[in-house]
Amino acid sequence: MSARTVDWTALRRREGEPATEGLRERKKRLLRQRLSDTATEMFMDRGFDAVRVSEIADACGVSAKTVFNYFPTKESLVLDLGETTLNSLRTTLADPDLSPVEAVLEILSGQLEALTSWLAAQDDWSQAKAVLLRFGMLIRSTQSLRAYQRDMTDQQIAAAAEVLARRAEMSPSDPEPQIAAGALLALWPIQFQALRRHLHCAQTPEELHHRVTADVQRAAHLIDTGLHVLAPTRRNS
Repeated sequence: MSARTVDWTALRRREGEPATEGLRERKKRLLRQRLSDTATEMFMDRGFDAVRVSEIADACGVSAKTVFNYFPTKESLVLDLGETTLNSLRTTLADPDLSPVEAVLEILSGQLEALTSWLAAQDDWSQAKAVLLRFGMLIRSTQSLRAYQRDMTDQQIAAAAEVLARRAEMSPSDPEPQIAAGALLALWPIQFQALRRHLHCAQTPEELHHRVTADVQRAAHLIDTGLHVLAPTRRNS
C-alpha cells in the first residue's frame, strides 16, 4: 500500500452524498474531495513544504485560483477535518436532547468510526497502520500545519462557547461556557493521542476502536462531573 492507494476522504471525515444533492453540487463536492485527496497524497510523498499549490492544481486539471476557491489556505487542503468538526459542533452541540459531553462524544465517535472502518477495509493491517502513522508525523513535523491546527482549535472553542452559552442562557464571554468549551475541545487531542498510542499494539480495527473509545470516555467522564452545573439556573442576574 502506498499513499496513493489511500482514500483520504473516507479516512479523514464522514461525508456521504446528500439525498437531495443536485448535479452541480455533486460536481463541486467531488472536486473538493479530489483536490484534498490529491494534495494529501503529494504531501505524504514529498513533504508539505516541497509541494506548491500550483502543482496540486495541475494534477487535478484546474487553476490555482480554483483550488483557493475551495480551500482558503494550503494547510486547509490536508486539515479539512477541522472545518467539518466546526460545523458539527454548531449543530450537534446545540441539540437539546444531548448533554454537551454526549454531543461531543457523538462527533468524536463518528470520526473514529470513519477511521477504523477504513482500516477494516484494507488488505494489509500493518501497512494501513503505517500510513496513518506517517500522516500523523506529517502534521506533527510541519510547523505551519501545527499552527493551523491551533488556530482552528481556537475557532472551535469560540463556536462551542457560543452554543453552550445559548443553552445555559449566558453570555459567551462568561467564564462557565469558556472553560466548558475548552474542556470539551480537549477531547480531540485525547483521541488523537490514544490513536497514536494504541495503533502500535492493537491487533484489529475493532480492538483499536475499543481502546481509543475507552480512553476518550474516561476523559469525558472527568469533564462531565463538572459540566452538570452549566444550566440556566446558574445564571447570575
